[in-house]
Amino acid sequence: MAVTGLANIVKSSLGPQGLDKMLVDDIGDVTITNDGATILKQLEVQHPAAKVLVELSQIQDREVGDGTTSVVILAAELLRRANDLVKNKVHATSIMAGYRMALKESVNFIQKSLIVRQSQLTEESILQAAKTSMSSKLLSAESDFFADMVVRAMHQVKMTNASGTTKYPVKNVHILKTHGLSSKESMLVEGYAIEASRGSQGMPKVLENCKVACVDFNLNKFRLQMGVQVLTRDAEELDKIRQKEMDICKMRCQKIIEAGANVVLCSRGIDDFALKYFVEAGVIAVRRVKKFDLRRIAKSTGAKVVISLADIEDGSETFEAENLGTCAKVEERKIGDWEYMFFEGMAEQSAQTIIVRGANEFFLDEIERSLHDSLCVVKRVLESNSLVAGGGAVEVALSIYLDDFARTLSTREQLAIAEFSEALLVIPKTLSMNAAKDATDLIAKLRVFHKAAQKAGEEDQKKRDLIYSGLDLMNGKVRDNLKAGVLEPTMSKVKSLKFATEAAITILRIDDMIKLIDPEKAAQMAQAQAAGQM
Repeated sequence: MAVTGLANIVKSSLGPQGLDKMLVDDIGDVTITNDGATILKQLEVQHPAAKVLVELSQIQDREVGDGTTSVVILAAELLRRANDLVKNKVHATSIMAGYRMALKESVNFIQKSLIVRQSQLTEESILQAAKTSMSSKLLSAESDFFADMVVRAMHQVKMTNASGTTKYPVKNVHILKTHGLSSKESMLVEGYAIEASRGSQGMPKVLENCKVACVDFNLNKFRLQMGVQVLTRDAEELDKIRQKEMDICKMRCQKIIEAGANVVLCSRGIDDFALKYFVEAGVIAVRRVKKFDLRRIAKSTGAKVVISLADIEDGSETFEAENLGTCAKVEERKIGDWEYMFFEGMAEQSAQTIIVRGANEFFLDEIERSLHDSLCVVKRVLESNSLVAGGGAVEVALSIYLDDFARTLSTREQLAIAEFSEALLVIPKTLSMNAAKDATDLIAKLRVFHKAAQKAGEEDQKKRDLIYSGLDLMNGKVRDNLKAGVLEPTMSKVKSLKFATEAAITILRIDDMIKLIDPEKAAQMAQAQAAGQM
């Protein structure tokens, strides 16, 4: 019941006609979204079985980035049907074996018959996959504009790792949100941008051929550790101690400058008098840089994050030139009401920044989530070089195939496989219902098309192409979604099936729930019982 209730919460947000949810937390912060993982993360779920589904959506979000709602709906439907079988005296072990068999056959069928081959994969189809990901989001009206931006960004961050594999790291595309203007004014910028400004107005705004130092310690006036006291009777000695505290900080700044650094990023504070030395040397110093940004810039420029200047061997303080990273250009620019530091032409990895503009915080947050999902989808398409048709095409094709496969078995597993095949239809049914269309009529037509495609011979190419038939939710019709450009990464479908089946099996394996009582409560209950007996 808890699992079905959780699936019903996110069901109405599936697909291009899905509705948004407004989530209000205990301090009154509002989140407006239709992203399944975000909705479930915000809910305070108490039931242990329902928590499995929340974790399931988080895994799908991490692994694929898209399909978080469909994976929860599918897992809940598999569990509901398994529960019906258990009530009809089918053993849970037979159901689990049937589900595993159905999963294995489904993945094989997708790889063999449903994927769009690499030869057909063009720049246009990658753009269409990005648009499909955005179609259910707030960005659907401007999907052409943002899809192009996302694909260009992912192409720019292409890299080859040590083993010779081509990778497209999503983390190298940084998304910055700035209030003001319309979403169409968003832009893609070369380089990595951080929400920070120069420590002092006397520093240069632009520097070229930069040597970047990344430090993770205070550049404030030196202070002794907590609890350490220095007792002195002489006022002059006190002045010397104060002067030495300032000299230690000055020496640290000079060591960084002498190593050749002309851009200093510090994750903690920099005192005003320390900034004076950087201003005199013509160095850009930026304080209170977020740790994530510091590590990302260090990795991209080839710098090392220095947490202490102390030398291991003799304890003296040094700053080596090899700790510096290189960057072609560092510039401070004002966008909207905020200043940003831009790092362009980084030595080790290239980075891109998408600056998102919008009217309010809710809108900007939702754009950021949509862009992140889209970036993940494009990454998966580029790395795996395979796509499948969307709009319920894969689920209906698998349902027809598994229905036929179940009839070839003579064991009890056929009941579970038949239920698995029916459960898959929950995705196209929900898509149709959310679009206010007749789900029964549309799915009946889809089944006819897919049955014809799977029975067609090698020579009948026209019928074989019906395997890409999916839903057209705007017009309430069935169409060829490959030609219509409704495409999804194969990995999204395969992982959804795997994760949903594994979650269903995990919960099916449980036959009893034992709740452990807190030891203190147990002792109190024992005392109460003893007192009652006396």
